[in-house]
Amino acid sequence: MQPADTRPMTRRETEVERFVRARYGLRGTLALHRHALGLDLLRAPVNVALSPVFVLVRLGAPLLRWVGLTGAADWLARRHIFLRSDVAQRIEADLGGFLDDLADEGLAPRAAPEMTARAVANYAETRNAVAEITCSLIVLGSGLLLFHRATPGVISLAGPVAHLRAQAQAVQDFALGSWAGGMWYGAFPTELSTFEVVVTGTVLAMLASLITTFAGLISDPVQLWTGIHKRRVMRLLARLDRAEPGPALAREHVLARLGDLSDTALSLWRSFRG
Repeated sequence: MQPADTRPMTRRETEVERFVRARYGLRGTLALHRHALGLDLLRAPVNVALSPVFVLVRLGAPLLRWVGLTGAADWLARRHIFLRSDVAQRIEADLGGFLDDLADEGLAPRAAPEMTARAVANYAETRNAVAEITCSLIVLGSGLLLFHRATPGVISLAGPVAHLRAQAQAVQDFALGSWAGGMWYGAFPTELSTFEVVVTGTVLAMLASLITTFAGLISDPVQLWTGIHKRRVMRLLARLDRAEPGPALAREHVLARLGDLSDTALSLWRSFRG
């Protein structure tokens, strides 16, 4: 019988596997999301609204560096756009402690504190972007199930929901009763005001931010089972090995914002079609 492989990389992978299973398995993610039952419920809609600003800042920093404005690029890159949620702070504390433990065992470099802090913060922000993508998929599925149409975001979902609500209210208030109202408004649908759509969209946006806050209950186990969490931590460690900064903008952020853009484009296209 051959002895167990104790090469550093193999031991590192074993420790990473143990870490992500403890933090992002069913029990781990439930414990993590208990921290969201508080001020995170108020921070969530603000962070969702700040997501486009975050992307612009992350794209602007390398652009400024490319044109030679290094000082401005560094200043912009250090800006913290999102409000730090309790869940993100817990993730950063857990991951930071794990990196320290690996360094103590000789399985990870003792990187500069600023570089480690930035890498850990990027990791938490990327996980939040995955939560946004999960929420978008839930909204898309809801639109397909309820209205048989693609609704990649709140904007495209607001119109059908507002129409459904207005139609149901008009049927209920019909002078000859709801049965006659159903017949009448089935032939002559109610007209929606812009105000009704805006109010419905606002309510849906608040609901979507709440879903995003707890979307990790779904996305964390899925990313654990598919190995995404482990690969993300291993990439972080590889960058620390090389003393390299992370990418200016993780692909998860790009995917989340592509969902927003497709939502806006689809809504405009449907508006022009009438």
